[in-house]
Amino acid sequence: MTRPLRVLVAGCGNMGASHARAYHKMPEFEIVGLVSRGPNSRTALSKELGGLPEFGDYYHALDTTRPDVVSINTYPETHGPYARAAIATGCHVFCEKPLAETVEEAQSVVDAARAGSRKLVVGYILRVHPAWVRFIEIARTLGKPLVMRMNLNQQSHGQNWTWHRNLMDSMSPIVDCGVHYVDVMCQMTQSRPVRVSAIGARLTDEIKPGMYNYGQLQVTFEDGSVGWYEAGWGPMMSEVAFFVKDVIGPKGCVSIVKDPNEATSAGSDDIDSHTKTNCIRLHRSALDANNEFVSPDEFINTQDEPDHQALCDREQAYLLRAIQEDLDLSAHMYDAVNSLRIVLAADRSFRTGQVVML
Repeated sequence: MTRPLRVLVAGCGNMGASHARAYHKMPEFEIVGLVSRGPNSRTALSKELGGLPEFGDYYHALDTTRPDVVSINTYPETHGPYARAAIATGCHVFCEKPLAETVEEAQSVVDAARAGSRKLVVGYILRVHPAWVRFIEIARTLGKPLVMRMNLNQQSHGQNWTWHRNLMDSMSPIVDCGVHYVDVMCQMTQSRPVRVSAIGARLTDEIKPGMYNYGQLQVTFEDGSVGWYEAGWGPMMSEVAFFVKDVIGPKGCVSIVKDPNEATSAGSDDIDSHTKTNCIRLHRSALDANNEFVSPDEFINTQDEPDHQALCDREQAYLLRAIQEDLDLSAHMYDAVNSLRIVLAADRSFRTGQVVML
């Protein structure tokens, strides 16, 4: 029997803990260490998973455990250095988005993975979500150009506000969160982005100087498609229209909507709600001789969709398959760098007040 792949998990917060639980339940993986800056999260996770080696220093853990796979779920400023160090020691890598703080650094990680024949999977969780895959497929049937409207504003407080403030030590919400939804736009249009602009505002002094906790980016594609994405974090954010996922084309529109029959008290900073679709509404624009719609709107129920933990399980199943079947991840890695290029261009547009040509 082939021995399990030895995994070092770096970062024990929301995403790190979820990915660790995924490895723990898969017999093909064996967790050989948990790494985090502070002991509280990793000790709690270690106890939950039956007692695992704990480390406060990533590089010491990497040298001590000699893993086959490193799972990087730390703050963004460490992603690039940690990934390159893991690949240099012969490890395959799972890295939460974004892959790095700059396009150049992200490309250097990709280049290292290729040179070392190592698998590099970036945590774009929506790519393994069946309802989001369906949403993208339907959007592609609406004709061109597309108008894509998306946001994810979060009225964060308590522990989530602490988490968001820490994230903003590295990057703004439209960069950290935006890579997901820009990646979705790129999949929908299958066209090259050509220019980006952005606006933003600093709504709190609880974040580092020069950072902003609200932003909106606008991207134009070569085929004439356009998209905007809006993200704001903090206790001041509105709970009104915080979740918009809407695509319009000449043939109609498709939207992710809340199921009118489902009651929920989850707030905008509830992590499970960020991937939950509830229902997909498809509207067709075809008219009859009296300019009335030919077809009623179709509601596609997605109640059986996986929850956040199940999606993390799917991501690690994909990583395992990539390793075992030697999948070609060239397109996956290119897309990770391309989406980062777009959101960093948006950040530059906000800071300079200029449209950025890609």
